[in-house]
Amino acid sequence: LKQQRGGSRFAVLYLDLDRFKIVNDSLGHLVGDELLIAVSRRLESCLRKGDSLARLGGDEFAILLNTVDDEQQANAIAFRVQEALSAPVAVGGREVFSSASIGIAFGQTQYTSPDELMRDADTAMYHAKSRGKARHELFDADMHARARDRLGLENDLRHAVNNNDFEVHYQPIVSLASGMCVGFESLIRWTRHGEAVSPAKFIPIAEELGLIEPLGTWVLQQACRTFADWKRRFPASGLDCITVNVSSRQLMQQHFLLTVEQAVHEARLKPCDLRIEITETALMDSPTVAAGVLAELREFGVKIYLDDFGTGYSSLSHLHKLPVDALKIDRSFVRSLLLSDRPAIVESILALARTLNTSVVAEGIESDVQALELERLGCTHAQGFLFSRPLSARAAEELIMANQPLGPKKVQPSAAGSDVELYHSSERFEWPEHIAVRRVASEHLTTLLLSDELLVN
Repeated sequence: LKQQRGGSRFAVLYLDLDRFKIVNDSLGHLVGDELLIAVSRRLESCLRKGDSLARLGGDEFAILLNTVDDEQQANAIAFRVQEALSAPVAVGGREVFSSASIGIAFGQTQYTSPDELMRDADTAMYHAKSRGKARHELFDADMHARARDRLGLENDLRHAVNNNDFEVHYQPIVSLASGMCVGFESLIRWTRHGEAVSPAKFIPIAEELGLIEPLGTWVLQQACRTFADWKRRFPASGLDCITVNVSSRQLMQQHFLLTVEQAVHEARLKPCDLRIEITETALMDSPTVAAGVLAELREFGVKIYLDDFGTGYSSLSHLHKLPVDALKIDRSFVRSLLLSDRPAIVESILALARTLNTSVVAEGIESDVQALELERLGCTHAQGFLFSRPLSARAAEELIMANQPLGPKKVQPSAAGSDVELYHSSERFEWPEHIAVRRVASEHLTTLLLSDELLVN
């Protein structure tokens, strides 16, 4: 590094083999070692005179490009490496394919040690891996800032979990017929340095760090205690349920049933008042195992809600075997109710729910038009900003004490029936009894396949 400071520019390529662990786990470490030897030879073939190759450990390598004129030259060598690794390698009597995620950092005068340069190349490599693997990324200052911010976020999240430094907010679930609140969905909230952090940001990090289990247990306990307290203090409120979101990792953890039972008993809550929400995708990861856990929960008395229904890829043959009590229509489908040429997705979900004898809750209701159309189509319950945003426990308690309908007041239709339609309506869809349900497969439930017939498209 000292020799290069006053001379020509240089660069470091930090390489990590993609999915190398799969080779070790499936074919054994001896085959893995053979693959590493073959990869090192291919990397050597990509070097120019004066360049250096080193194995850093495990499946990580580093290449020092002794002289580079510009970024394009380093890019070209990275592409050459990817091309060399793309051909199959004959190891252990079979062909194995490999690729690498590569980070590139250029020697700059601001570096005071080789460790700093390697750190930045490593940061760029992880950026390449997070963006899909088998690619390379050039380090820039923003990457370092993001890596530093991520580390700070992880540390703060760990402290927050240890100190239970979160809040649970409650979004009302409303009966569309009466407008009355009949329950709440519990939603976790975190304020960091005075600013709210989106659950969409910190929940995936909690899962990655293995913090989702203690965090999820805390939310479950808080929600059960709060709702049990409301039921005791406001017996005439008509409250029916509290829902708690559960990740697939929580569902698959050992003793999850015991965790739920303890939370319910300690709060002195009736099991039938608790709803466990889990996403469709999480259920489809291991449907047989999930079905067993959910069956145990239902035997205890808890009800199961399938969240964000239709946004994943699910088999109806599995779905009808799963002990599900209600489907939650994703907000993206509710939003489509305002479109003139919308597909009949909501109608199909409601028809499917009637066939499976399950309830339906629509999410993300933002306008009275959506609420009216959903009620007309046969949906009985909904939640969304039209009725209320998620509320703190104190605000939710005030809402319960007010005991008033939420959302817009009902408007009676004209007797003459000459009013212009405020929304694009469609006919209520009944699932044909003579057609056996076989499979549903689509990213957004845009297609329902029933006994080789295309029913909705």
